[in-house]
Amino acid sequence: MWRFKDTLPPRFPGSARYWDERYRSGGNSGAGSYGRLARFKAEVLNGFVAHRNVQSVIEFGCGDGAQLALAMYPKYIGLDVSTIAIRLCIAKYSRDNSKSFFHYDGECFDDKNGIFRAELGLSLDVIYHLVEDRVFESYMHNLFAAASRFVIIYSSNFDEVIPNTHMRHRKFTDYVAAQSPEYSLIDRVKQRYPIGIHGEQEGSFSDFYIYGRM
Repeated sequence: MWRFKDTLPPRFPGSARYWDERYRSGGNSGAGSYGRLARFKAEVLNGFVAHRNVQSVIEFGCGDGAQLALAMYPKYIGLDVSTIAIRLCIAKYSRDNSKSFFHYDGECFDDKNGIFRAELGLSLDVIYHLVEDRVFESYMHNLFAAASRFVIIYSSNFDEVIPNTHMRHRKFTDYVAAQSPEYSLIDRVKQRYPIGIHGEQEGSFSDFYIYGRM
């Protein structure tokens, strides 16, 4: 059985609590959901959905819905660990009948009947925020189980623990190869605005990793 070394940063309050506190204090989903980074993500995702004729999308980690405002998805389900974020999304898209939102708790999520299922599963700027090993592993299982055709992950892909923060980078492609062999990596879209060139607020260390079910 796959296991990461347990390297949970001390004094970290937990992923769900961290994000609730962040939104409660007036924070947002992060720089990647705004400006040119958001437009880059939307360009790649909308192009993929249109080219592959994807009719339904489920996103694990929808945040406050800022990125979603640029999306063109026929049907959409958004899940998030933060109840505050989900309330924000429900209010923001209250008149959009193509979108549904639900609170996500990985320890209370067992969808054997495929109630939460779509052609494309999305994970955008989430994986490196999954500090706890058990949270990461249940998240990855649920993400791939919820997708019937494709999974797109937008994230860093290297191992690095950043102590006392809400961030932990993981080389997740090794985990996917070991735990979800029914999926293969069919494409990778490199970051248009690398963080080393454009800075932390204007750039990102995330690339797109596109998986297809074999």
